Amino acid sequence: MLSNTRAVLLTALAPLLWGTTYFTATTFVIGGHPLLTAALRALPAGLVLLLIVRRLPRGDWWIKSMVLGALNIGVFFALLFVAADRLPGGVAAIVGGIQPLLVAALASRLLAERLRTSVVAAGVAGIVGVGLIVLRADAGLDPVGVTAALFGALSMATGVVLAKRWQSSEPPLVTTTWQLMAGGLMLALATVALEPLPTEPPTAGQIGGYVYLAIAGTAFAYVVWFRGIAALPTRVPAFLGLLSPIVALGVGMVAAGETLSVAQAAGVGIILLSVVAVIAGSRHPRAPVREDDFTDRARRRG
Repeated sequence: MLSNTRAVLLTALAPLLWGTTYFTATTFVIGGHPLLTAALRALPAGLVLLLIVRRLPRGDWWIKSMVLGALNIGVFFALLFVAADRLPGGVAAIVGGIQPLLVAALASRLLAERLRTSVVAAGVAGIVGVGLIVLRADAGLDPVGVTAALFGALSMATGVVLAKRWQSSEPPLVTTTWQLMAGGLMLALATVALEPLPTEPPTAGQIGGYVYLAIAGTAFAYVVWFRGIAALPTRVPAFLGLLSPIVALGVGMVAAGETLSVAQAAGVGIILLSVVAVIAGSRHPRAPVREDDFTDRARRRG
């Protein structure tokens, strides 16, 4: 079993990589094709991992893999790239920043993880911190984009909590593979059915962008992410996700020569404090709750 500190550090690699996604998706891939970008991020990642694990689901994990693949990958990726395509990055990030609170609330109902006032306060502070980092005065609010961002956050929050509740005897590498395959296939079908394909072949830079998104930003990132979900209280990985806007800010400063404002510096500090507060409050996590535990409780009540 991983120690908490090591698990936290490994899990943090996922949102650190995801912080580069917006810059990559808006700079190095074909614009105006959100479903295609989502499919080319998920399906190749799943195929690469499948070649490594060489294992297919068994029993009810066929259904569970499809449900988790839809929530964590298929629906989430599609809505993420729709939001990114229709909203300024700052607005999309702020709406997505509600995800830690959604995870904490759902975990209190489905996993018996206590919803403390300090966690709610940290979640609100995290949203404020994200807003200070990314929100601009001229940011527009496209209703479709905002709706996509909200439902994307809800989709992944539900998927994270169910992934914890449905923990398998298989290692996270295997269950992550199944989710990426299921979600990637859904996205590929949706792309063919709903989105016209590009009229020109991709450039070398665009191919490189897709490869980076699939291998580093998806295959590797999601393996360490689901490993962290299995090892830590569910709220901890969710709050670690707030590190993504900080990385995005750093990428913008390096790649585009952006400068750090006082408000952005304050936002970085607030986010880091909220993440540290949640981690510190989870030093003695409760044992994960499985479906069998709920069944046993129901029998005893009966």
